[in-house]
Amino acid sequence: MSAQILIITGSIILGILGLIHFMYVLTTQKFNAFDDKVTTAMQQTTPVLTKHTSMWRAWLGFNYSHSFGLLWVPLFYLPLAINHMSVLQQSLWLTALLPIMALVYTVLSKRFWFTVPVVGSMLALLCFSAAFYLLHRL
Repeated sequence: MSAQILIITGSIILGILGLIHFMYVLTTQKFNAFDDKVTTAMQQTTPVLTKHTSMWRAWLGFNYSHSFGLLWVPLFYLPLAINHMSVLQQSLWLTALLPIMALVYTVLSKRFWFTVPVVGSMLALLCFSAAFYLLHRL
């Protein structure tokens, strides 16, 4: 498998996870607490940091920004991999960022989340690590 296909595949995996996450936050109540009292308390409580938001609004903002963080990977790397693969072949930095980022998401997924993001992050990590090896053989 070529490095280009691996980068495209890993980017698509993270993009799908980010898009699903975004759509769940936007259109469902999947991120609400099972106990409605917790959601109500979050809506009525502010963080210590500032009184200008509620814990609920912060929670939604964190989830939206998390989604966009994942979506930046395919938005940036798909055009590079498809149209400018030579840039990636010549850049240790741009190709090293991919497995590093996927590793961070894998660790976070394992520690704080659930199976789907763990598996998706690990698959992306495998794709990006293999692509890095194929491109740079360090």
